[in-house]
Amino acid sequence: MMVDRRAQSPMRIRLSDERRTRMLDAIKRHFAEFDEELSDFRAGGLLDFFVRELGPPVYNQAIRDACAFVQDKLTDLEGEVYEPEKS
Repeated sequence: MMVDRRAQSPMRIRLSDERRTRMLDAIKRHFAEFDEELSDFRAGGLLDFFVRELGPPVYNQAIRDACAFVQDKLTDLEGEVYEPEKS
C-alpha cells in the first residue's frame, strides 16, 4: 500500500497533482542538462525538500509584498477619490 506523505504533512503549502507532475518534470529536465538522470523517487524527494525548506519563506515574502502593494494602493486611494467639503 502506498502512503501519500503530502497528506500527512503539517505544511499548508499544497501542490495539485498536475502542478506536482509539472514541477517533477522540470526538476528532471534541469538535472538532465548536467547529464544527471534523476528517478521519479529522487525528484520527488528533492521537490518535497524544496517545498518544505524554501516554500514557507518564499510564500511569506510574497504575502508581505502583496500586503505592501495593497497598503500603498489604499493610501493612494484617499488622494484619488477624496472630495473636498464646503465649509
